[in-house]
Amino acid sequence: MNISNDSTFAPYDDYDNYPGYEPCSFSDSNSLNVVVGPYIHSIICILGLVGNSLVIFTYALYKRTKSMTDVHLLNVAIADLLFVLALPFIVYNELYSWPMGQVACKLLRGSYSVNLYSGMLMLACISTDRYIAIVQARRSFRLRSVSNSRIICFLIWIFALLVSVPTFHFYHWYEPSHYEITWFNSTEQEETTDPQYVCEWKFDDINTASIVKVAVPSTQLAIGFFLPLFIMIFCYTSVIITLQKAKNYKRHKAVRVVMVVMLVFIVCHLPYNLALLYDTISYFEHRDCDAESSLRTAMSVLQMVAYLHCCLNPLLYAFIGVNFRNHFMRIFHDLWCAGKRYIAPRHSSRVTSDIYMSTIRRSVDGPSRTSTSFLT
Repeated sequence: MNISNDSTFAPYDDYDNYPGYEPCSFSDSNSLNVVVGPYIHSIICILGLVGNSLVIFTYALYKRTKSMTDVHLLNVAIADLLFVLALPFIVYNELYSWPMGQVACKLLRGSYSVNLYSGMLMLACISTDRYIAIVQARRSFRLRSVSNSRIICFLIWIFALLVSVPTFHFYHWYEPSHYEITWFNSTEQEETTDPQYVCEWKFDDINTASIVKVAVPSTQLAIGFFLPLFIMIFCYTSVIITLQKAKNYKRHKAVRVVMVVMLVFIVCHLPYNLALLYDTISYFEHRDCDAESSLRTAMSVLQMVAYLHCCLNPLLYAFIGVNFRNHFMRIFHDLWCAGKRYIAPRHSSRVTSDIYMSTIRRSVDGPSRTSTSFLT
């Protein structure tokens, strides 16, 4: 069923506190979400699910000494994977109703917020790690350890959870009551007024609503975008200056992937966050329905672009990171060979199992030489 006269971006129950205003009808924005959104979101979910799963799988079989950047990238892949798993439910809630109850509602919206903050801050940590490794090379041996990176990642997840507490608290499963909503069955095209529940913001009073609806996006902008952006700009600017002085090709290769990740980060997230910034600043200003509809349509499109980051990062690691690509291809080549040997009738099951395990160990262990991050 589809919402015929409301947009999911509209703040539910706010109009009860403004008797002089009537809710706008955002049919254009809703039509865009209904017609185009499912296809784009499906592509993002498929690519993100496959790509991030393969990154995690490759990392799990990567038995050499892991660098600090590797640990951060693993956590980025985990955050992105959790996001694409939640995305279909988010889209379903925006286009239809939410039938899964209160607990699932809070978990869905809360996990989205946690993954947003953790993923962004992990990318900032990667840039900081590259800065320490290249610009502060003398200190890197003391600071860049796997144990330190795991502690940092754990603290980031805890911090992301704490920052997301308002989202967990104020998102509720309820039936909108501020005005009559008409729903219709998309197959039979029959209107219905049966109770339909949504998973959206809900507040007890207008003061709380005003504070939270400004504080939450402001926090998202400050911590989830501008802080990582400024850290990346500082770190990578310093890295570029150092590399220009060193003129070392190997160092250029080491930073190439994370540089591209930074550019993808900016291209994907800057437009949407600028639109969100404008929406937050003008929250207390009255906008007519045409201006509101245009803003919602633009934010819908830009939000889809922002979602692309969760499936672009694995592609960048696979096609640009030479060590990662070689290790990834070797693992799957040996898995394919082991699978063919497994089904060959001339081998017994025990011999096949021994071959399979020895092949995997040989693949993940590789030659005994000094290891490097699979970013290069």
